[in-house]
Amino acid sequence: MSGTGAPRAPYDIDGRDAHVVIVAGTWHQAITDGLIAGAQRALDAAGAQHRVVRVPGSFELALAAQAAFAGGADAVVALGVIIRGGTPHFEYVSQATTDGLNRVALDAGKPVGFGVLTLDDEQQGLDRAGLEGSQEDKGGEAAQAALRMVTVLREFAS
Repeated sequence: MSGTGAPRAPYDIDGRDAHVVIVAGTWHQAITDGLIAGAQRALDAAGAQHRVVRVPGSFELALAAQAAFAGGADAVVALGVIIRGGTPHFEYVSQATTDGLNRVALDAGKPVGFGVLTLDDEQQGLDRAGLEGSQEDKGGEAAQAALRMVTVLREFAS
């Protein structure tokens, strides 16, 4: 499992003054719903204001994140599931999604919590989705990372 070396949760994050938008794809609903629930748990624990916006798939996450920042979000949590198939489509969508979200974060100067799972099979996603019996909670981790970066960026602005 890839979680070896991960920071220990829960983090003591005060997100009461942060407005976060969770943008999530619609593919692989059980996994994505688990990711969303994990992100919501982490944001609720930190006291952050948040809402969820669903987009067709992972490729569309970057544009939705850009719109969220234009609408005043302090951070975005991007959640999606891309499962490898028998064609190069997986590589194209994974790379475009990653590059797009990185570009949006850098252009906006605001954090994007990266919760896009790139998987070989569905079971890997179920193991990481924060569901009952899952070994990891990647939605929660992405939300915590976004909130921690809000704090870091505010320290630089002081």
